[in-house]
Amino acid sequence: MNNFFLIRYGPEIVQRSGEHLLLVIVAIAVATVVGIPLGVLITRNSKLRQPVLAIANILQTIPSLALFGLLIPVPIIGGIGATPAIVALTLYSFLPIIRNTYTGISGIDPAIREAGRGLGMTDWQLLRQVEIPLALSVILAGVRVATVIAIGIATIAAAIGAGGLGVFIFRGIAVVNDQLILAGAVPAAAIALIADYGIGWLERRFRVSK
Repeated sequence: MNNFFLIRYGPEIVQRSGEHLLLVIVAIAVATVVGIPLGVLITRNSKLRQPVLAIANILQTIPSLALFGLLIPVPIIGGIGATPAIVALTLYSFLPIIRNTYTGISGIDPAIREAGRGLGMTDWQLLRQVEIPLALSVILAGVRVATVIAIGIATIAAAIGAGGLGVFIFRGIAVVNDQLILAGAVPAAAIALIADYGIGWLERRFRVSK
């Protein structure tokens, strides 16, 4: 039984893994493009910090299956398939990315900022040339956490017809078949471990190079 499911479902595992990765990659890309600027924004505007983090926290606490279900009737971004799944995964990914961006930038020694300003750097130059490079390892830690979370939650996306490795899990539960469940769970866990190691390696590299 140990490796039988890999042989029996091998081609479909590859297909479903591709679908799974596509959902996660698109969602993390969108969450990063939106989340990092939001994290930067709340370092500049303290009045926005609590509302932005509160909303991100609330999104994180909504049960995943409930969020997928709530998105079904929403026009444009809802329905059945990959689009609502990507939206849901993006919403779940905001908190660690926004919070770590804020933490990384706000944790920089104020003396470094003052030195930059003393050299005549604008706020944009200070952000791009000093703050982001120094905070990058912390920001990547947020992306790392968001990615691992998204890989796990993406298995639920099969419930709304988005495909992915969750197809095996739901099918296995329906027919009480352990091998089907393993065919979805084992590759998902392997993808999460690989992603965690890869982004963790980048995180450590940038931390050392500060």
